[in-house]
This record gives sequence, structure tokens and C-alpha cells, in this order.
Amino acid sequence: QVQLVESGGGLVQPGESLKLSCTASPSGLSWDSMGWYRQPPGKEREWVADIDRSATENYAASVRGRFAISRDNTKDTMYLQMYNLRPEDTAVYYCKAVAIFPPGTFFWGQGTQVTVSS
Repeated sequence: QVQLVESGGGLVQPGESLKLSCTASPSGLSWDSMGWYRQPPGKEREWVADIDRSATENYAASVRGRFAISRDNTKDTMYLQMYNLRPEDTAVYYCKAVAIFPPGTFFWGQGTQVTVSS
């Protein structure tokens, strides 16, 4: 059974940094695109960033220049490095992985809480 497990969330102060990880299991699966989403309190889930097989990165305007997405296929892991965090970045962060085959198959992680507060 495919699982995505996020880690790295926590409580930080405004301006600080945090790095999230998302590890897929079982190992060795091939993923097309992988991405991060977040759900702020009382709001809908929103897209944050994604990265495809050729390592092309895309970012939401609200995080561009502050967040960096990356993936290490040898470790079955995707990362989200977050810099200069703001209170409005507070949310549950989810990772999503789209399989190459069967087409249209994707999986979600369980989420990790990020809280930015002074």
C-alpha cells in the first residue's frame, strides 16, 4: 500500500525558517509530479508548489521567493524549504504525489501542522 508521510512541521516565530519532508513508501516507485498543498484554519485547501520529473518548479504567488521545493528520487523524498515565514503561512501542509502509471493516480499524505506565531 502506497503511503506518503510528511514531517518537519512545528511552531516558529515570524521570519524564521522550517523544512518539511514527504517520504513515499514503498521505495522505488516512479512519480510524475509531486507537490505541496496547505489548508489554513477555516479555509479551503490550496496549492503551494509542485515539481515535475524534470525538476521544473512552480509556486503560488504567495510563497514565490520564500519557499523552495525539491525532490530526491534516490530517497523517495520531497522537501519544502520555507524561509521568512509569516503568520498567514499557518496551515496544515499536505504532500501529493502523482503516479506515472496508472495515469491519473495520485496519493495524499496525512498532513503536518505549521504554526507561525510570536
